[in-house]
Amino acid sequence: MRPYTKLYLTKKGERAARSGHPWVYGEEVVRTEGTYQTGDIVDVYSDKDRYLGTGFVNDISKIRVRILSDNANDRFDEAFWRRRVKYALDYRRTVMGPADFSCCRLIFGDADQMPGLTVDRYNDILVARCLCYGMDQIKSIIFRALIDILQEMGVAIRGIYERNDVKVRELDGMEQMKGWYQDDFLPAPPCVMTTIDENGIHYEVDVENGQKTGFFLDQKYNRQAVARIAAGRRVLDCFTHTGAFALNAAKGGAAAVTAVDISDEAVAMTNANIRRNNMEDIVTACQYNVFDLLTKLAEEKCHDYDFIILDPPAFTKSGHTIHNAIRGYKEINLKAMKLLPRGGYLATCSCSHFMRDDLFCNMLSDAAKDAGVRLRQIEGRQQSPDHPILWNVPETNYLKFYLFQIV
Repeated sequence: MRPYTKLYLTKKGERAARSGHPWVYGEEVVRTEGTYQTGDIVDVYSDKDRYLGTGFVNDISKIRVRILSDNANDRFDEAFWRRRVKYALDYRRTVMGPADFSCCRLIFGDADQMPGLTVDRYNDILVARCLCYGMDQIKSIIFRALIDILQEMGVAIRGIYERNDVKVRELDGMEQMKGWYQDDFLPAPPCVMTTIDENGIHYEVDVENGQKTGFFLDQKYNRQAVARIAAGRRVLDCFTHTGAFALNAAKGGAAAVTAVDISDEAVAMTNANIRRNNMEDIVTACQYNVFDLLTKLAEEKCHDYDFIILDPPAFTKSGHTIHNAIRGYKEINLKAMKLLPRGGYLATCSCSHFMRDDLFCNMLSDAAKDAGVRLRQIEGRQQSPDHPILWNVPETNYLKFYLFQIV
């Protein structure tokens, strides 16, 4: 006899579970056999009593069960979680290589079968964010395994900072919080700052106050793609955030780079990174609303730039607002295409899962038609491999990145 409460699913829920998708929604549960509390491990079964998987349960969340395994022989003890962590770390060390392993995402939620958990490595600091109640209850096991296994790999970590300061945690019945994780094996460090080297460029990362977990790691290799074609170009980097695309373009030999962001804090960070990398003669950062700036440049018939980079924040975090998002994406891309000369280059992307690749490509095609230009695709890329995509979990596939020449 299995020790877990049984939840029976609808046909729709059964099909999703059989396909390998790890989410069971509340309306897909038809009956329960046994009792449980939020965060407990439960079994899910088809209505005809066929075992489908085992996972964390939560009546507060819209996602009732987050399936951890479909192997009925698994036992969810410390050894199980240690294997999961080691598997995730071995994968990153393989696909990222020794240099990039020092600054990458170590755990990517469902893609690593650790639902709701994100762990990023910034040199000697790990930053964790947990959005699943069940995972939050066992985080001490995960964190201990991370420190131990990294140490076995020759990596010393001086602290784990928790960035649980997001409202979505409340939807899973947890409070928002941030601060150093403390345990006997890991005291709190005195400083929330660390320095990273990405693509040969140095950044200071504030793990306490930086966006998300402190830095956007998923564009690492897309920045290299920009650097490869930037030589001699006059570059406009829109939505620059910390200046990462701008600095990569400069490192690639750009003649001049203008980095723009609406946030004065982002501009300050960009200026600090410009000075840190001795690029003051090439890169200039300024505060401006990108929509307004592109409109102004178009009205002035400005042709100062032959390479424009568009890396906006997610314009939609829901399927209900996708049409508004498409209008926003089209506006900036249309204006950029009009500003660029024939033979100029455009890098454009979307980090919203809801903005599917087909929708993004259709939008770009419409923008090019309205701008009266043709697009010659150089590359179509996605997030870096430390953010792996599981084909049975579409939510893990979110970043679209395209490089074009205007012809």
